Amino acid sequence: MTAINTSISAGDVSEWTSRADAIRPEGRAFIHGRYLPAASGKTFDCINPATGKTIAQVASCATSDVDAAVKSARKAFDTGTWSQCDPSERRKSLIRLADLIEGAREELALLETLDTGKLLRDSLTLDIPGSADVFRFFGEACDKLLDEAVPAGSEALATITREPVGIVGAVVPWNFPLKMAAWKCAPALAAGNSVILKPAEQSPLTAIRIAALAVEAGIPEGVFNVLPGFGPEVGAPIGLHCDIDCVGFTGSTEIGKRFMTYAGRSNMKRIWLECGGKSAFVVFPDCKDLKAAAQAAAAGIFFNQGEVCSATSRLFVHEDITKELTPLLLEAAMAYQPGNPLDQASGMGAMISEEQTQRVLGYIEKGRGEADILIGGHRILQETGGSFIAPTIFNGVSAQAVIATDEIFGPVLSVIPFKTEAEVVAAANSSIYGLGASVWTNDLDRAIRLSRAMHVGSVSINTVDHVDLRTPFGGVKQSGNGRDLSLHAFDKYCDLKTTWIALQGGPV
Repeated sequence: MTAINTSISAGDVSEWTSRADAIRPEGRAFIHGRYLPAASGKTFDCINPATGKTIAQVASCATSDVDAAVKSARKAFDTGTWSQCDPSERRKSLIRLADLIEGAREELALLETLDTGKLLRDSLTLDIPGSADVFRFFGEACDKLLDEAVPAGSEALATITREPVGIVGAVVPWNFPLKMAAWKCAPALAAGNSVILKPAEQSPLTAIRIAALAVEAGIPEGVFNVLPGFGPEVGAPIGLHCDIDCVGFTGSTEIGKRFMTYAGRSNMKRIWLECGGKSAFVVFPDCKDLKAAAQAAAAGIFFNQGEVCSATSRLFVHEDITKELTPLLLEAAMAYQPGNPLDQASGMGAMISEEQTQRVLGYIEKGRGEADILIGGHRILQETGGSFIAPTIFNGVSAQAVIATDEIFGPVLSVIPFKTEAEVVAAANSSIYGLGASVWTNDLDRAIRLSRAMHVGSVSINTVDHVDLRTPFGGVKQSGNGRDLSLHAFDKYCDLKTTWIALQGGPV
């Protein structure tokens, strides 16, 4: 996704800090085209994980709010002002929304950083413009997908048409809040559906903000709703609601499995899941640029504090190049020292919460009994009140070790030695997850063999975790099903209808 250049520099820290102190985020839910408090009147604290301070009070929605949003969404869908309009009208609104997101880039980026602890430079140059790109891509595509006519002979005509499924629940995680919302909502809206977005309770602010931008862009009231709140009170009612037709979910495998049971207990709604990952990064001796491989390996696990579902948290290194690669890896890791997320000089930001920090530290303690720590392994910057963990690398890890099998979702890398191609393929595929893999080799035959042998959704050769709007993203096994991005994303949010028409009179 294309990044937008920005003038942010280390000297801008005080300016951004002043803006952060002055910002007053909207915290209410968005139902039927307007902001509303939760029906119960309850709120919860939205915490800045880099300081431990409260940013805003956010509506704590519950079942009654879900019911209200579904009623509004269904009315909007049945009215047809969005679901049955010419797709070119939807195209205009979604492109307008993309423009509005870009126009509010600095505000949204600051909200995203305060909410999640991620680096402001990433929010400014990647997350927010990337989200705008997604809405623009699916806006441009929605009036260019053509239906089909089947050659059925001279006495009949058969057509295959796409129809929106109805109401889509979009339940998204806290690591890329606005981007993941865009991945789900943009294709669902482009297909003509009404959408109910549930952001993670840790990071609701940008989702709430873009609801107003959606109305400004021309999306009719009731078509796009945002319900902040907790999983049991909002997520579960969305999964169990018999008038929601589909749920697109990104999050943990554990919660993804719950949504599958919700569907079985309710109306058999389709459930599309993008869940956990434990991606492999494999380096062979014929890799000609080990420094580039080391830098990519560091980026693959330390970018966004390691809070990435497809993070390459297992680094498989051939035993012949371990001594050569290790110092390069350590040097690359030094560029990811945590610091103030508003400071361009920082290499990583804060973990999303104190709870996640303790979870990651718990895995680090387990790892101390399984392997040697090369770097990190501790909490830092506690005087800030924030949740920061140093980049951590374990060496000589067994492929069966807990730190090499469980999804840690933090800046923790396991370096695993291997001897043969067959051995590393078996070890990489032994994971219960199957989201991504990265293979570094200059042998074309080996690259193709490995890309075919890896049981994952995406394989990057001599690059890491490459994502593009034009190509599908998703996993296999317990990493989920279905695909985000690309034109294939429409498949999740459309039904196919076959219509047979008997022609009277036969051939002319």
